[in-house]
Amino acid sequence: MSNGGGTPATVTARIDEIVDKARAETGLDDLGGDSWREGLEVLVGAAMAEATFNDYGEQSFYGSLVRPLANRLRIEDWYRRHPEIDEAEVTIELLGVGFPRTGSTALSHLLAEDRAFRNLRIWEQSDPCPPPGFDPAADEARMATARGSVEMGHEHMAPRLRSMLPQSPTGPMEDHDLMALEFKAQVFLVSARIPTYAEWFANCDMEPTYRYEKRVLKLLQWRTPEKVWRLKSPTHTMFLEAYERVFPDARFLQSHRDVSKVLPSVCDLYFTMLQAGSPGIDPRYVGELNMMQWGVALDRMLAFRKDPERDAKFFDIGFTPFQADPIREIRALYEWLGDELTQDTIDRMLAWREDHPKDKYGKHTYDGEQFGVTEATLSERFGAYRERFGSLL
Repeated sequence: MSNGGGTPATVTARIDEIVDKARAETGLDDLGGDSWREGLEVLVGAAMAEATFNDYGEQSFYGSLVRPLANRLRIEDWYRRHPEIDEAEVTIELLGVGFPRTGSTALSHLLAEDRAFRNLRIWEQSDPCPPPGFDPAADEARMATARGSVEMGHEHMAPRLRSMLPQSPTGPMEDHDLMALEFKAQVFLVSARIPTYAEWFANCDMEPTYRYEKRVLKLLQWRTPEKVWRLKSPTHTMFLEAYERVFPDARFLQSHRDVSKVLPSVCDLYFTMLQAGSPGIDPRYVGELNMMQWGVALDRMLAFRKDPERDAKFFDIGFTPFQADPIREIRALYEWLGDELTQDTIDRMLAWREDHPKDKYGKHTYDGEQFGVTEATLSERFGAYRERFGSLL
């Protein structure tokens, strides 16, 4: 990363280098304030002090920090030239939350087959400019890039990851890249061993992140047909109060599965992804990280839902009934939302499911004890969750 071929001596020097690269790449200067700086400082500081990178991991990690800043520069440039973008309203009808590894990704793909609603597509969340609909040729180019990335990923990705991460180049994607614009994103935790950042992230103020995400959603919808949004990311389970302050009308779809199936699977996903850039990563660290992150998330969710008015904004789906008959569960969701589920949409959902059967890329197996995740630790940490949602597990 260093222009002179060496390693920057300080966090400030490293950040200056990252910012300079983003500005050189775009030819732009305005980052829209400095709310992003705190997260980047904590992230870079943790990486410099704690990460155990190989060469690939270091280059990949620091390279990935340039893109959010380059995207911010381009976003702010569009706002500078078209300030009317900010006049629009953003309506989020439904936000998917809950544990990962609960069938929520498949569910989000099925819901994305309903063309009456807007979802965050994989090709636009990582590269939001120019805004979709402004330049059809640019949209096609980004779709082609996304298609190539997904195909290459499937070709070179470890079979374990293919079985865990169904993706479509034009399908829905979690909003990790939008959260990364403020450097407050759970996705950074699978790129390095950075416990200081993990602790800070779990307790950070996410409201500025959601406010900037709202700014990006306005841009993304500016030149596309007016529709309400359906989004999904388990990360938001940790920050429901901040999300509600920015998107007060959002309702929530929470997917459930017993923690004895979820936590070991999540740990294995993290471990597999971390190993590429940090060989020799301690699986016990991965277990402790996920027990902390998802324990905090579920505690906050339970506290949030103690309020009857807030609890009424949730629709719950269990993993087992969803796997058995997803259309039945989706029908019930649509009735709760007051939306129309057409036969054309059902047909597209069934076609997607037929083309993406469970275990298409192999069965995902894992050993929780490798990560220190045992039935005893799960019962102690997640007993309240099991008690509250036992009928869905």
